[in-house]
Amino acid sequence: MTLLPPSTTAMADEIREAPEAIARFFDRDLPVLRETARKLGARNPNVIVTCARGSSDNAAAYFKYLTEILMGVPVASIGPSVASLYDAPLRLQGATIVSVSQSGKSPDIVSLQAACRAAGAFAIAIVNHTDSPLAAGADAVLPLHAGEERSVAATKTFLSSAAILAALVAEWRGDESLIRATRALPEALQTALTADWSEALPVLTAASSAYVIGRGPALPIAAEAALKLKETAMLHAEAFSGAEVMHGPLQLVERGFPVIAFRPQDAAYGAMGEAVARLQGMAAKVFVAETGTPTPGRLQVTPSGHPLLDPLVMSLSFYALAEQVARARGQDPDRPSRLKKVTETL
Repeated sequence: MTLLPPSTTAMADEIREAPEAIARFFDRDLPVLRETARKLGARNPNVIVTCARGSSDNAAAYFKYLTEILMGVPVASIGPSVASLYDAPLRLQGATIVSVSQSGKSPDIVSLQAACRAAGAFAIAIVNHTDSPLAAGADAVLPLHAGEERSVAATKTFLSSAAILAALVAEWRGDESLIRATRALPEALQTALTADWSEALPVLTAASSAYVIGRGPALPIAAEAALKLKETAMLHAEAFSGAEVMHGPLQLVERGFPVIAFRPQDAAYGAMGEAVARLQGMAAKVFVAETGTPTPGRLQVTPSGHPLLDPLVMSLSFYALAEQVARARGQDPDRPSRLKKVTETL
């Protein structure tokens, strides 16, 4: 059973198109990816900074975890206003900046990339529109090849950005198992479209608030999931680390409080299990996305072939759920009343 029945929403169509978009990148731009990874390795940065907003920033945060875990290189997000509003001097000689943007047009993102490059950083742009100012101002461009994205909620561009960033880290590290898994992502994502997460649908439809939790590379996926519930379903949702939720946020958890937990089988698997058990012990309504035989409370997950990529597969299945939650709550996921597709900020 699929959670994406025939639908008239552009969001549903674009969720289905994500695997093909990622496959197009590997078909068309594998040499560009390898050359960018080679330049990154030759530069051997001591620090990488990222520049993005919204869903793109969640993709950048996913890249942060992969880079810090696999390469030991610290990654920090710089607020675009540091350059666009405060005109602050930056010291980034020998560093790298990775900018992620669907449109590549927002003045603050373009401004920060330019400031970092002027300060000595090597600039890599992940962008859907290769004729954009962001692409023009970069040293290397990795195109998303996602095509037009009509729904305000970014889905295939988020997944394409995150997949390309994962592939960049894999090539930079020379990690053959991760390289193979990134190449196989389109197939895994295609299978993920058939995952049945409908058990969570009535709970989220009726909810007034929800938590989404994860650890490591799954935490940015939790942040992306919470964002989608807010912007498409008008459901207040917050993302927390499986550790952080045990502090202040735990105070709001009461009987039936909905929680979505992303739990890939990586180094945080055991710790996430402890967080899930504690939330269940407080009578929260917890749905755990993890591999294994689906049981009540366990959401079906397609293995990606690498635990660090499993959060991306979970994300696609979640998108299908979010689209249905939005419609069940009487919302139009393509046209949220207060949002627009391209937001140009300073």
